[in-house]
Amino acid sequence: MPMTQALFIGSVVLFGAASGCVATNVGVVALRPDGTPGPQECPEEAKKAMRYMKLRVGNGAWVELDANQIKSKPITLYDGPIESMLQGQLGTLESTTRLYGQVWTGGPQVVIRYYEAHPPDSEKVPICAVARLSENQLRKRPESLPGTAILDFSVAGVDIVDSFR
Repeated sequence: MPMTQALFIGSVVLFGAASGCVATNVGVVALRPDGTPGPQECPEEAKKAMRYMKLRVGNGAWVELDANQIKSKPITLYDGPIESMLQGQLGTLESTTRLYGQVWTGGPQVVIRYYEAHPPDSEKVPICAVARLSENQLRKRPESLPGTAILDFSVAGVDIVDSFR
């Protein structure tokens, strides 16, 4: 990692630690009738951290959805926490940065919201991002059991957001 980038991320981490926001809590998210999560605001601390990291709404990259199932086909995701891995750079976040978030499998497509990023050689920082893939490619396979989502692909796009809808 270039020295200026390391110093930049270090200052973001210091800012986050000073404001007490490094440990992000998903909190209670209201579910829609189909089991998908309802709207949720992005915490102000995450918005500040994203501005410092030059992460803007709509910035995107590719992500391995489950760090434990890299390049697997198909993959099975479960309701609950997830650890994903960036395949390329996203703003100042470099490849192999871990993204931590939450998976919901209740609807016809899996929903993944990311609340933290953990760059290599740095501390976790709060973010707001979602996994996306066009043409219904995050749609669960019919044989998915309740609480699970079997997907045909292990990768998806990840996009920065300023709120979850």
